[in-house]
Amino acid sequence: MGPTRRKLLIVKNRQNKSTKNVAKPELYIVEEEAELLPFLLDTLSNRSRNSVKSILTRGQVYVNGEVITKHNFQLEPGYKISIEKNIVAKAASFTGLKIVHEDDDIIVIEKESGLLSISSPKEKSLTAYKQLMTYVQKINPKNRVFVVHRLDRDTSGVMMFAKSEKVKLKLQNSWKDIVEERAYIALVEGVIKKQEGTITSWLKESKTLKMYSSSNPNDGQHAVTHYQKIQSNTNFTLLNVHLETGRKNQIRVHMEDIGHPIVGDKKYGSKVNPISRLGLHAKTLAFKHPTTDEIMRFESNTPKSFFDSSK
Repeated sequence: MGPTRRKLLIVKNRQNKSTKNVAKPELYIVEEEAELLPFLLDTLSNRSRNSVKSILTRGQVYVNGEVITKHNFQLEPGYKISIEKNIVAKAASFTGLKIVHEDDDIIVIEKESGLLSISSPKEKSLTAYKQLMTYVQKINPKNRVFVVHRLDRDTSGVMMFAKSEKVKLKLQNSWKDIVEERAYIALVEGVIKKQEGTITSWLKESKTLKMYSSSNPNDGQHAVTHYQKIQSNTNFTLLNVHLETGRKNQIRVHMEDIGHPIVGDKKYGSKVNPISRLGLHAKTLAFKHPTTDEIMRFESNTPKSFFDSSK
């Protein structure tokens, strides 16, 4: 017979105005001695064993106000158990990334500049993909993550992974309909005088794997980039960039096309790098959730060096 317990409070998920799920924790009081995992399995009987173990591993379970991940942690009568609804991997350790949202279908992360999204011929170990794969397989060896879109190694900011092939295919096949907004902040060389503008071209890839704009209409992948000036000085301009299409290196090519390459982007014409990194940051990703159709919106703070360099 499982441990008895008195349920104090359950507050259902509710949506706030910022379009993210925000919910109060579920609260319980322990009435008999028990180990933590069996207590949770009995208490959360509507969830699978794998789901309950995931809650523990992610650091969502608090015992008397402290995060506990140990399955056989001993509970005593009177202990207070709270379960955070916002699924963020507090207990996991990553290099160059942090999880900002996770549910049964997707993981949204903030990636630092310098971390590969996926492996390359030169780097097969430390990638966002591999770290997340290791993380989900600690919960269940059968778990996997799937690449939905990518950020260049030296681009920082928000990106998303799927937790099943079905979700991945739905996201990729309906990307234009699902994504509500995809915005970047770009620090570029020189002074852009126009307050806003749109760049349109057809992108192709050279034999050296460098993308370029074709001079011939319909010769390559159609690419459309919108930009708005945030601020500028005599050397640099800070831009808010919205992608209408999502082609490989699209912003980097288009900035070079108009004579204002992204700071630190030697591949696409940059000659200076006062911030010691690529001046490109994926600030906003807003989309319809692939299962619930709920509008999800995630923003990442712009690096301070971008503002300082363009004052």
